[in-house]
Amino acid sequence: MIVLERAQELRDRCEHARCEGQSVGLVPTMGSFHEGHRSLMRTARAETDFVVVTLFVNPTQFGPNEDLAAYPRDFERDRAIAAAEGVDVLFAPSVDEMYPDGPPLSTVHVARLTDGLCGAARPGHFDGVTTVVTKLFSIVGPSSGFFGRKDYQQLAVIRQMAVDLDLPVSVRGCPLVREPDGIAMSSRNAYLSEDERAAARVLSQSLRAAADLVIAGERDAREVEAVVRRMVDAEPLVTLEYDEVRDARTLEPRESMEGEVVLALAAGVGRARLLDNVVLTVTGSEVAVDLGVGAGEREPGSVP
Repeated sequence: MIVLERAQELRDRCEHARCEGQSVGLVPTMGSFHEGHRSLMRTARAETDFVVVTLFVNPTQFGPNEDLAAYPRDFERDRAIAAAEGVDVLFAPSVDEMYPDGPPLSTVHVARLTDGLCGAARPGHFDGVTTVVTKLFSIVGPSSGFFGRKDYQQLAVIRQMAVDLDLPVSVRGCPLVREPDGIAMSSRNAYLSEDERAAARVLSQSLRAAADLVIAGERDAREVEAVVRRMVDAEPLVTLEYDEVRDARTLEPRESMEGEVVLALAAGVGRARLLDNVVLTVTGSEVAVDLGVGAGEREPGSVP
């Protein structure tokens, strides 16, 4: 594996790989790698010939009171993990390399899908995400980009951006990965104290309870949301920001649990802001549940 810091050097390497007939896969990250990141790298390694992982804590997606300065960073550990997963190039640019003239005057904005959910609490966040991802797509020229489903709204926004702008990239959504205790893997889990981590389990537990309710026959989205709200509100160390049922593709609010929907939540636990979700596909009395992979507890299944 080679480590590059210059965009032009990365562009040249990727162009050479394409000229050799190789497909290029891109895994954009902000570092502090965990098993969720590793799963993205493995999928990219299995599906493409030349794998690029980017490590860049992007300042344009952080608000003025967010954790940019404190965001977990451990470059040597991340480099070792990427090398162990068979990554071809680790791209670790500086802020000056990505934004040589300061914050960009041109930004990419995806309307509607960025309304509500995390977009309501983090104005400008998704513009920062879509702009930096567009820059990375432009530099790398991948055939496929690999993104985790924990950040479900982000995945939906990037997919829409690629479609709207006719970008020649297949945006691959990869499974949400959970810790053995059920907590969705996140770099921000490092912020949690022992007590906060124990309390944070209520997030995945509430999603399981909501999924079980749907399996039992509940189709009113407000009732499903209420199950999550009651369970999380009962945990004093966790503050629920939102839990909402949305269309899995358009992110439009849904009144009923029919078709493919996502129940997404965000909550504050200590100084960490954590995300989680469950995707349900409801067809008549049949319910398929996707809570991700790696959880130690029983996951709801399907009913005939």
